[in-house]
Amino acid sequence: LSWAPRPGLPPATAAALLASGPDGEMLWLDVAHRPGQAPWVRLMGRYLLPPCKQRWHTCASFLPQGGLLVCGDRRGSLLLFPCSSSSGWAAESTGIASGGTDLVGEDSSSELEPSCLSHNGALPLESPLSGLFGLHGKTGVTSVTVHRDYIYSTGRDGVYRQLRLRDQQLEVLQKNRPCKGLQWIEELRFTPDGDLLVLGFHADNFVVWSSRTSENLLCIPCGGGHRSWSYCNSPSAEVFTFIKSGDVMLYRREAEPCEQQVLLASLHGREITCVRHLGAMEVPGHGALNVFITGSEDTTACILVLSERSRAAVPLARLSDHISSVRTLALAMGPGDEGFGDEGLSALLFSAGGRAQMECYRLLCARDPASESAMACQVIHVASHRLDEHWERKKNRHKLVKMDPETRYMSLSFVPGTSTKQLPTPWKFLAAACSDGSVRVFGLLEAAQKLVLVAESFHHKRCVLKVEAFLHMEAGGERHLLCSAATDGSVAFWDISGPIADAADALRRADGEMQPLALDTPLVTIMAHSCGVNSLHIRETPEGQYLVASGSDDGSIHVCLLEVALGKGEAAAGTCLQVLERVSRPCAHAAHVTGIRVLRPDLLLSASVDQRLTLWHWGLGRLVPLSTTFFHVPDLAELDCWEVMEAGGELRYYCVLCGQGLEML
Repeated sequence: LSWAPRPGLPPATAAALLASGPDGEMLWLDVAHRPGQAPWVRLMGRYLLPPCKQRWHTCASFLPQGGLLVCGDRRGSLLLFPCSSSSGWAAESTGIASGGTDLVGEDSSSELEPSCLSHNGALPLESPLSGLFGLHGKTGVTSVTVHRDYIYSTGRDGVYRQLRLRDQQLEVLQKNRPCKGLQWIEELRFTPDGDLLVLGFHADNFVVWSSRTSENLLCIPCGGGHRSWSYCNSPSAEVFTFIKSGDVMLYRREAEPCEQQVLLASLHGREITCVRHLGAMEVPGHGALNVFITGSEDTTACILVLSERSRAAVPLARLSDHISSVRTLALAMGPGDEGFGDEGLSALLFSAGGRAQMECYRLLCARDPASESAMACQVIHVASHRLDEHWERKKNRHKLVKMDPETRYMSLSFVPGTSTKQLPTPWKFLAAACSDGSVRVFGLLEAAQKLVLVAESFHHKRCVLKVEAFLHMEAGGERHLLCSAATDGSVAFWDISGPIADAADALRRADGEMQPLALDTPLVTIMAHSCGVNSLHIRETPEGQYLVASGSDDGSIHVCLLEVALGKGEAAAGTCLQVLERVSRPCAHAAHVTGIRVLRPDLLLSASVDQRLTLWHWGLGRLVPLSTTFFHVPDLAELDCWEVMEAGGELRYYCVLCGQGLEML
């Protein structure tokens, strides 16, 4: 049995009662009541739950957008049913459907004879319109909540999910893991001030966890979740009651003024390892708002907005799908993948890191004057990939030795220009640098939510730290080129046009499944540094050449000028890459150079763990320092830059630095 409030009806006098019976049949009963009178009950619908071992529902909620009921069952599935009262005996229920309770009269007890359940044969047995089987695992769905046209479900698998309804089909947008160890999530509560409270059981404690502050607001030792309980909070007090050893226990706490003042809220629990600038929007009353994505060692990625006027960073959304650290981020900014304008910002986000795990999301950011940040961000989870997925499905894997359990993605780069006349494919491609010595290329089909490994090479034979993809176009055609850098200081240049074209053809013929192809050998390999390359950036010059800048662990900076020529051959055989000029600047910094950007063909920006940000002039075969600025972020991990055209026509460069903190300059 479970209760569900009816939209549009006063909860104090009317509600819906859902009852699961034998053979997976679930009944919907409308119950109206007045003080001092017997309840009035009417059968409204009959539903058939899908077959499973434990065939009963655990929670349900009516959707405000007309005639639909969503419920969760003991098998962990979410089901969508029609709930219109326009057929059978339920057609007589117009009084309660319109919110009236005049049917509950003085002689209402006579209405219960004969029982309303005797009329169940007059109603058809409805099957689900849509279903997500086993969404929350075998431990069941614990609650379903509707908030702002979105559906939220919780389960005892330690996650809560956000869903939406599209063409009468349930679609999962994203899943969130509140905190480590909170495996038994029971309910979600949305507060008037915009916070989301997660109610659940952590070991033998009842916990109320705040998603805004990422901390426990309440922790009560009650013995665990296998018991009846109820929780209520108000501005004056909060009450928790539960049954323990046959006794009804009551916990009450009066509201107390908070003596703790947060001077500066944290963005992550550990070091920030990567950052990307998504874009900026002008919001009336708030000025320019910059949207960033950060990844951290705390296994989460955060989408945040930074106001230049208030100098405050406010998180918009937090992504918690990773099981290990988030090491690198990439944004798909090709045609059709970005939406800069009055409507908002839109882009594909790729995140990757430890345990060879990669996630892909669609981000939609728009103005929201009602929120604290004046912006809102909708996150849609598109696809995920793990190299050891086949290992997880193996039987008796505890008896085997895993070949490489600690593969990490060190860097990602989106391959631009893959939806052109020469390569008319809906697939998007992504290059990854891996700690096991490989350079891998992945394909994404967003419509089918597929992320597939399409090509790889172990040419470097050591940890690959950075990759950067770029597109070369000229009258003779176009080439997709890739630059990779490893821990030995080498920088390799690849032509991946052939493998990408072959992969697109194989994916089209095999319906998104294929064995990884082998990348061709690099066109050119340069020993740019004496040790690991920690930063890499490529920019095309007006003459059609390419300026490649890199920074190393030894504090040096290396710059080379490349020229690409296309022959009449096929794929890499027709691509010639020539190094026109090379310049190395030893001891450019006193520590690792972890960020570098080519701002203009004659202007470079470098950042180091020595907390210095240096501008360099490139020309006449040498690098000349122009200015140095000290920044305040220790253990710098990454740098990102963008340019803004001011109102007076002046071009300004902005940069964001991350490490043990975040700073924008």
